[in-house]
Amino acid sequence: MSKRLRFAVVGAGHLGAIHARILHENPDVELAAICDVDAERAQEIAALYGTSVCTDAADLVGIDAAVVATPTVQHFSVAAQLLESGVHTLVEKPICSTVQEARELCRIAKDRERCLMVGHSERFNPVILALEEHNLSPRFIDSQRVSPFSFRSADVGVVLDMMIHDIDIILHLTKSPVKAVHAVGVPVIGTNEDLANARIVFENGAVANATASRVALKTERLIRMFSREMYVTLDFSKKVGRIIRRGAALEAGGLDLSSPEFARITNPLEFMQRDLVRIEQLVIKDVEPLAAEDAAFVHAIRENVEPAVTGEDGARALETAQLIVDSAKQSFDRAEFTD
Repeated sequence: MSKRLRFAVVGAGHLGAIHARILHENPDVELAAICDVDAERAQEIAALYGTSVCTDAADLVGIDAAVVATPTVQHFSVAAQLLESGVHTLVEKPICSTVQEARELCRIAKDRERCLMVGHSERFNPVILALEEHNLSPRFIDSQRVSPFSFRSADVGVVLDMMIHDIDIILHLTKSPVKAVHAVGVPVIGTNEDLANARIVFENGAVANATASRVALKTERLIRMFSREMYVTLDFSKKVGRIIRRGAALEAGGLDLSSPEFARITNPLEFMQRDLVRIEQLVIKDVEPLAAEDAAFVHAIRENVEPAVTGEDGARALETAQLIVDSAKQSFDRAEFTD
């Protein structure tokens, strides 16, 4: 496939506008249309890139691929229609409103032999891309994602709005089926949970603790994890990461770490000087996650390979998120009953 791929962006909101700009800049892509029920908003974005406008995805013709950035409740109907029409589709996270819809979308894509990718953009955050090179097998993961309320995703709770980013990363890193979920959640502004915490236990013995809040006074996106080989801290917002490993002195063995000589050490610098530990800063490339995501989608289409984040990945993330929502709701209901 040598010609440029004709793309449409369905949904001209915040994310749709970013996708439109990125696709317009991609030399392998022709941005053919902007589609939104708000014709004025669609025209506003289309005018920036000299492309056409429509208000119904059913009116899109002659396109090869599309990005669906509509509200979550419309993901299934729009993406299914595009896939049935033979259009490769990237659907923003969460993949659908329900697990049943997600599974059906995956079936349609398979039957129509079209590429279905899900927009879990944190997979393309440069700190995650840098971590991939270290072949980490985490035993424990602790994620924190908090921010002020944006009002852009008030139709869903904080689990599907924010925590699902970390759920996808956690599933991607642990590579094991979920065994159990225990969660709590509290609605503050709306009827859905605005704060949530979940403990996820995996069949391989790994454990993850995920916290999300959209009623915080600041924005933080952090993950800490450890394996048998290393301890890792990642800051998604600042795009920095650090790995702490055993130093050569510890690897060589023969040290009595219970001796008074080591008990007095409190400065991490001295641990490094004695070669007890090695602290390594991750080499972070200057990557715009959404641009890397869209480029990966284009690559999957052109090379006819599995996308970096498959429909099945999106369905698993949604299924885990739903387990968390259900557990949190049960916990909240029990608390109300007790009170």
